[in-house]
Amino acid sequence: MITRLLPWKLLVKWAARRYGFIDPLDIIARARSFAQPSEVQEPIELLRAGIIFHARGLINARAIQYNLDWVWPYWAERQFNPDDLSFIPRAFSFSHVNLTHRNWTAVGLPDVPAYPIVDPQGMFTPLYDGWSIDCWIIDEHGNGFFPSRQADAEQFLTGDPQLTVRTRLAEDGFRLDSSASMRCEDGKYYACLEVEAEAATNAWLVVAVRPYNPEGVQFIENIKFVKSLAPGWLVNRRTQIYLDREPEKVLFSKYHEGDVIDKWDQPEDDLQVHCGVGLAPSAAFFPISGGSGKIRILTDLARGIPAGCPVPQSSVNSWEHYLQGAARLRGVDGRTRRLYDIALKTLLLLSAGEVVPGPYTYFRFWFRDACLMINSLLAVNLVDRAHQRLDAFPGRQKFSGYFQSQQGEWDSNGQVLWIMERYLDLSGRSPSTEWLKAIDKGARWIENKRVRRKKGLPHEGLLPAGFSAEHLGPNDYYYWDDFWGLAGLQAAARIMGRYGPAAQADRFSRHARDFEQVIVATIDNIPAARSQGCIPASPYRRMDAGAVGSLVADYPLQLLPSDDERITSTVEYLMNHCFHRGAFFQDMIHSGINAYLTLDIAQSLLRRGDPRYRRLLETVMELASPTGQWPEAIHPFTGGGCMGDGQHGWAASEFLMIIRNLFVREEPGKLIIGSGIFPEWLENPEGVFFGPTPTVFGPVSVTINKTAAGIAVIIDNTWRAAPPRIEVRIPGRSPGVFADTSPARLELEI
Repeated sequence: MITRLLPWKLLVKWAARRYGFIDPLDIIARARSFAQPSEVQEPIELLRAGIIFHARGLINARAIQYNLDWVWPYWAERQFNPDDLSFIPRAFSFSHVNLTHRNWTAVGLPDVPAYPIVDPQGMFTPLYDGWSIDCWIIDEHGNGFFPSRQADAEQFLTGDPQLTVRTRLAEDGFRLDSSASMRCEDGKYYACLEVEAEAATNAWLVVAVRPYNPEGVQFIENIKFVKSLAPGWLVNRRTQIYLDREPEKVLFSKYHEGDVIDKWDQPEDDLQVHCGVGLAPSAAFFPISGGSGKIRILTDLARGIPAGCPVPQSSVNSWEHYLQGAARLRGVDGRTRRLYDIALKTLLLLSAGEVVPGPYTYFRFWFRDACLMINSLLAVNLVDRAHQRLDAFPGRQKFSGYFQSQQGEWDSNGQVLWIMERYLDLSGRSPSTEWLKAIDKGARWIENKRVRRKKGLPHEGLLPAGFSAEHLGPNDYYYWDDFWGLAGLQAAARIMGRYGPAAQADRFSRHARDFEQVIVATIDNIPAARSQGCIPASPYRRMDAGAVGSLVADYPLQLLPSDDERITSTVEYLMNHCFHRGAFFQDMIHSGINAYLTLDIAQSLLRRGDPRYRRLLETVMELASPTGQWPEAIHPFTGGGCMGDGQHGWAASEFLMIIRNLFVREEPGKLIIGSGIFPEWLENPEGVFFGPTPTVFGPVSVTINKTAAGIAVIIDNTWRAAPPRIEVRIPGRSPGVFADTSPARLELEI
């Protein structure tokens, strides 16, 4: 209210002129002129996240470049090194952030929404956005073996009984092996780091508490070492680190004294330090006797675990226990199987509480990512987990009916209605009264949100201009939003037709038909010179990388037939103009290779029987990190993450979806079997297998074997109604069309 009473714009302009600054309101107005007018210019949630991100970048700018004699994280050691491919000049960069190696891997437990992360060289960050633990070797002459300064480490992920990241580095007589995981011991949760070191000469294994993480500086103002039955540090007076034995000495430093490693040859002094700047490192020294030494480090996660989180029992709550019933993949090559199993665990891990797209940068809820990740939960037969996460959606709905993640994004209502119907179709279950109320309100919101037709403008009848999927460009009337909105209205109409009042079904059907006609008309009215026969990102945009959002009409929504010429032309445009090194390069915002959007394009190719889907899938597999993860965007030269979270849940879920669709794919009224499997997989004497996976017709499992006579296909099923038409399309073989008459197993030969 006070902003309406005060002439604040005049005051800002006066202050800018008074002190010789450029008028910020004029700059904002100029920046907004590049976008379509919108009720929300910049979502406050993104502004808040950006301010936090670059605030740390400002601290990094003050801390790192003036103290390059410190031991810094891997990304900084490389990004600040002029001899390294990752080097970025800093002259006019007001903040220094990780733009070359945004790679980390979370460890955790299946139902615990806390995510300690490990960087590519083994640095361990136990708490969300916290400080880190790093381990080094220092010999008797002060020569150091620092993982962040070594060449790329050997790193891999193991899955059961604990999700564990193992890192190995070795050079010049030094070897350092570490294993990072989360444990539950004596009813408490711990981030666990187990380290083994070897040195050819007398040396120390050094456990160092570092005031930074994979994003940069993270303050440690107070740190104290406690010598007791469980020796260790108390960090910032609240988090306890335990060592399994007492070190020979513990050293401390503060910012103005330099890094603690510079004191390596000094004796132990005070066992605590306070640093007003917030850069107070500490290091514990353990003699390496007999050439090797071991240490186990536990960090108490009490402050990082939500209240009421269950205490797992190792005999029941293992990863294998939570994955019972999940779709299995057998008979494929080792890389594909490994990435599938890891993606499955990533999806399970990031749905421990709310479904979140990442363990760190994106450790927050968006409907968009959640809906797509829940779709993958359904596809891999984790139906109950999908229901539990979906059941929380009505409680997030606004009174207006808006499923709001952040203002200015108009795709979420369509996504929620679509995934709710998808759940009902795949599970065969009925919606609750609460769901039906939410669906009704959500569909009405889409109706009311559409732009009214009054002025004869190209966007009339579409959803308003907005920020949309964030990486499609400035605020605009994005078809991404419209296609989702249309799919949501269609889903609401079908749900109400089965479970609700007929009047509501008729209403939503009528509005869906009108919406569809409007979308088609606006696309048809785009000048040919601008559309090039494709579907641009909006009716006002030329063809560019943002058009990738329009492919949602094909996959996953299937609003258009598989041979639609506009979709085909859009795919061809993107592959000819927006690919780099064999994958989709998102110029907008991400400025990197995008794994999940590459897989979405591959899905469109797979749907129309274009064999190039395989090349895209194999490229994405090659881009996976050593631990089987994909950051949101990948640097074209370093291969490291350059945008978003270093372990992206949307990417993992799209990998699961395309593997599923290689074996089992739904089209209206029929199932497509085996259309994407790799021919060499059939050389496996035991054949290939995927399942069980839910479909709209009922759950199925598929086994495909090569025989002397041809190809044998076995479809184990539990149809819920009349059997569907089945088309078997094994690459390199003539397709077969079948009708299932068996109650539980269909055996075919082609």
